[in-house]
Amino acid sequence: MTTKNAIATSVQVEINGIDPKRPGQIMVMLFEDNGFPVKHKSALQTQFHSPTAESLSVEFKTTQAEFAIKVLHDEDNSQTTSKNWTGIIPSEGLGFSNGAKISWRGPPKFKDAKLSLTDLSSPISISVNYP
Repeated sequence: MTTKNAIATSVQVEINGIDPKRPGQIMVMLFEDNGFPVKHKSALQTQFHSPTAESLSVEFKTTQAEFAIKVLHDEDNSQTTSKNWTGIIPSEGLGFSNGAKISWRGPPKFKDAKLSLTDLSSPISISVNYP
């Protein structure tokens, strides 16, 4: 029996809608189903960038057949998604692959943000939405 080594594929991500006047950092996280999108430590890869422009291009190398991407404008550098006075609604900018959105039921599900390496169109475009 022979096994094939999975070849890492380059995933290009274009992030738009960043507010460069806000402090902190832009976190771009590549997830599998486990931990998406709340458990940042479960992300397979995380990149940190300064919010110096309204758009940002990043690249991940992955062998994951299916994955999702979360973008967080982490204004307080806590590496978590801060909430407003309700304790429920995010107070920082967020964006997800596939245009997945937060709803009254909570954060998007993996199935809504999921991308497949075989169906990948490059670059992936993600917009950051601020409250």
